[in-house]
Amino acid sequence: MSAWFDRYARPRWEAAEPYWGIWCIPQSQLPVLPARASGSVAVELGCGSGYVSAWLARRGARPVGVDVSGRQLATARRLQDEFGLHFPLLQGDAERVPLAAGCADLVISEYGASVWCDPYRWIPQAARLLRPGGRLVFMAQSVLARLCMPANGPATSRLVRDLFGLHRVVRAGDSGNHYRLFTLPHGETIRLMASCGLVVDDLIEVQVPPGAANHDFPEFPDQWVRRWPAEEVWFAHRDPASSVRTARPTPGAVARPPG
Repeated sequence: MSAWFDRYARPRWEAAEPYWGIWCIPQSQLPVLPARASGSVAVELGCGSGYVSAWLARRGARPVGVDVSGRQLATARRLQDEFGLHFPLLQGDAERVPLAAGCADLVISEYGASVWCDPYRWIPQAARLLRPGGRLVFMAQSVLARLCMPANGPATSRLVRDLFGLHRVVRAGDSGNHYRLFTLPHGETIRLMASCGLVVDDLIEVQVPPGAANHDFPEFPDQWVRRWPAEEVWFAHRDPASSVRTARPTPGAVARPPG
């Protein structure tokens, strides 16, 4: 999918204000980035062409972009040269990040690790990277969108997937190939993060603002997103009093209610 992603890279690098998700909602309406970034070390997991890291760098942060795709990182390096904005880019897997523990004040993912990587692997990695009090922010399609979207075709007004056992989701692409994406129920995500020493601060179920257009994702009809959230943003921090568990949690154990 690198060629598909490449066409969005330059407009995002040159944007005066960050904007987020499928509907390109500006930071002023959807505050994903922290208000204070200057001097902080940020790790972007699944950085792609690196535009989120570029936005952070312009705000005075010291970002590091991590992505498994060499082609995407080549695009990021080309745009770094074009815009004169350089920061480290590492080719690596967000499920096994090649960075030291406790190196980051912020770990962030917009449709990167948050959708393409197994949460039972990448979330413990994010927690490992964070210093005590450090923040985790990630954006992905909503749980409700996953439940209402069949393997082919648009989201419907009916539930077509089971909530219990939700983990890997397969979607058919336009060219006939299939994509393996990841989503967990909200309760399971909360318990997973707690097991890694993370405390959930907020969850924004994104409401598409009036007038916002979606030209590239026909699986989300306008009448659907006016009623239900297609995207969500999670905010958490690493509890200074908790140790980080780096081993992969067992899905069944995390899914069980406390007690």
